[in-house]
Amino acid sequence: MFIPEASNSAHYVDTTFWVIVVISAVLLVGVTSAMLFLIFRYNRRRGAKAEQVQGGTALEIIWTVIPVVLVLVMFVIGEKSFRLIRSVPREVMTVRVDARQWSWMFGYDNGLRSDQLRVPLGKPVKLRLSSADVLHSFYIPAFRIKEDCVPGMETYLWFTPQQQGSFDIFCTEYCGLGHSGMLAKVLVMPEKEFTDWYTGSGAKGNRGLQLLQEKGCLGCHTTDGTPKVGPTFKGIYGRTVTVITAGKERTIAVDGDYLKRSILDPGADMVKDFPPVMPKIPVTPEELEAIEDSLEHLR
Repeated sequence: MFIPEASNSAHYVDTTFWVIVVISAVLLVGVTSAMLFLIFRYNRRRGAKAEQVQGGTALEIIWTVIPVVLVLVMFVIGEKSFRLIRSVPREVMTVRVDARQWSWMFGYDNGLRSDQLRVPLGKPVKLRLSSADVLHSFYIPAFRIKEDCVPGMETYLWFTPQQQGSFDIFCTEYCGLGHSGMLAKVLVMPEKEFTDWYTGSGAKGNRGLQLLQEKGCLGCHTTDGTPKVGPTFKGIYGRTVTVITAGKERTIAVDGDYLKRSILDPGADMVKDFPPVMPKIPVTPEELEAIEDSLEHLR
């Protein structure tokens, strides 16, 4: 599948990749051809007498100099791409990327947070990467950028988007049960459209759903009725579920008390047939009320 070169670094990364591929292919063909020639030209014959073959100075020089030159070519091209990727411009918009099992959250300098990375077309963006739990790896194939998100430290990436549209974000470091579903999108928008979102309507919306995004809940639960690592939130209020409490099964109707208890103490009543992997979610009483209210009305 063709993946577009949608950032300023993509062309340099692709050039480096193809130079290495071509050199490797030429070496593969050359070595294989020489091996086949020697096999058929000097195969053992009845009555043939073996004799010692002395090395040649010219041959030694050739097969020493050529590999050195090829390695230096790959080094220079790769170093140029690496320097571009790691040298952040002075004028750059900064976005915080918070990784957790199993979702991405993007935070902007004005306090806005989103589960999608929105950026303006043609403007440099620096990503400050961190992880709340285990090792993750942030990857945008169309931009040819990837960097690990490490617990306890901050890493970074930067890019200038050069194509408008929606592009995939993946986690490429196995991070647990929901790793394959740790997906997001980067939306490259015209500058005016991005500014309108950044300063206006983007800050509005359902407070409870925003909190579910910010706390990473939507990495394991969906709002469209599809089960994921955990049960879906759609229609959860009033639903009858079978839970495991202190090792015993019981059937309950989901209400506000159950939802709050499940957030504050996830291991108290585990829904049957779902893995016990939910961590405790740090929330204030006000946030807890907002989340419970949103789940009650999510139909």
